[in-house]
Amino acid sequence: MNWKVKSLLSFSIFVYILVSSFRNNETKTISNPVFYKTENVIVLVIDGPRFSETFGDSTRKYIPHLANDLAPKGVLLTNFKNNGTTTTVSGHAAITSGVYQNLKNNGLDFPKYPSFFQYYLKEKQLSKDKAWIISSKGKLNILSNAKKKDWKDVYSPMSYCGNKGSGDGYVGDVETWGNVKRILSDYKPNLLLINLLSVDVTGHNNNWEGYLEALRNTDNYAFELWNILQKDEKYKDKTTLIITNDHGRHLDGHKNGFVSHGDKCEGCKHIYCIGLGPDFQVNKVSNEAYELIDISQTIAALLQFHMPTSKGKIIKDFF
Repeated sequence: MNWKVKSLLSFSIFVYILVSSFRNNETKTISNPVFYKTENVIVLVIDGPRFSETFGDSTRKYIPHLANDLAPKGVLLTNFKNNGTTTTVSGHAAITSGVYQNLKNNGLDFPKYPSFFQYYLKEKQLSKDKAWIISSKGKLNILSNAKKKDWKDVYSPMSYCGNKGSGDGYVGDVETWGNVKRILSDYKPNLLLINLLSVDVTGHNNNWEGYLEALRNTDNYAFELWNILQKDEKYKDKTTLIITNDHGRHLDGHKNGFVSHGDKCEGCKHIYCIGLGPDFQVNKVSNEAYELIDISQTIAALLQFHMPTSKGKIIKDFF
């Protein structure tokens, strides 16, 4: 091959690469981003029910509102798991950070990775009162912070957790629910996580009837929350509600059954997730495998911010 042919061939390859690069960049530039109707996201965490008493029960008699009034308005994920440490603090941190972390369950161990609250407040440049954590368990105050460099003590949301919002102790769900309604009314947050403890606490107390009653009560709270959102112009048709659990409980015959949780057994891992909102499908039941860490990336997609440290994926079956 003479030098003229070689030169022509080299020039042709150069032109091809240049044009291909331009086309690729042009495609990225002109591609339209996805725009969602969602402007607010609320995550309701009902702490610690077994799947066998919720959507694993064909009668669903303990969760009539979740089963008959809420799930049909959105998408129910029946193959939803906590694939990390099945305790309260670690489970909630998986939801907010999108990373499974084995954290102390006493509220003295901050998550390493930043939460969706912190990423959201930073990227959107919003005041901290636009994001809230409201919890019956004071120790969940730790979800407002992270140990990772450049995130410690910055971009933290507001929180009202435990006794008088101090971050200590436990309070009843009745008191917490009053604070939920007050904060929704007074602050109109765009991003909110709520924890209700009664199911978990009555289980630990080996109170079977109390446990079932707590399931009914939290079912009522979930339905009331949805109705509050539909009556408020700030939230109606602009809010996504995600209802889930942080962990399950041991199945009957495994260790001490419903009284405890914390290992990798199916009872502890298997939970549910419901998504309702203006961008989600309606009356859909999905058995596709999703997990707690996927909630973070789904929220980031809905509210259009980046969350690079999350290990989760977008829950596509919602959309």
